[in-house]
Amino acid sequence: MDEIRFYRANGETYGCFSNLYRRPVEFEDEVFDTAEHAYQAGKARKPEVRKWILSAPSPALVAMAAHGLYWWDIRSDWSKIKFDRMRQVLKAKFSQHEDLQEILLSTGDVRLVESATVDNPVNRLWGEVKGHGKNRLGQMLMELRAQLRLEAAATVKPRGRRSSKERLAA
Repeated sequence: MDEIRFYRANGETYGCFSNLYRRPVEFEDEVFDTAEHAYQAGKARKPEVRKWILSAPSPALVAMAAHGLYWWDIRSDWSKIKFDRMRQVLKAKFSQHEDLQEILLSTGDVRLVESATVDNPVNRLWGEVKGHGKNRLGQMLMELRAQLRLEAAATVKPRGRRSSKERLAA
């Protein structure tokens, strides 16, 4: 298998890679229903707009509400911070849920692709549509997978060399 394509949160094994996957995420001292909620909560300029976005009854509607904001309701630095925010949200999600982390790590080195069906700029930025797009979400998941592997390797203590006394005693 060269790549794993995911999109629907209710998809089999890899649906958990979707930001719409229903699993709480603690982020910035708040618990959000999903990674999408945590990500989009940072987009609004005003607290009342943030509250409105987060009041949407489903993660898909949270995304739709946030994507439909007028420019004056969006933080002025959103285009500069959104990718770092997504990385932080993904780190929180996969660090807080061991089962999700295991699924991510189980993918080995295969390419992860958010594979959308509706062709629009948002889907082509975060994923691919018919093989075209930047696949930023997939890239970030692969980066996180590598980071989690490095962190796991760093916590494994290498077997040290024994002293001559220890070797004789053995």
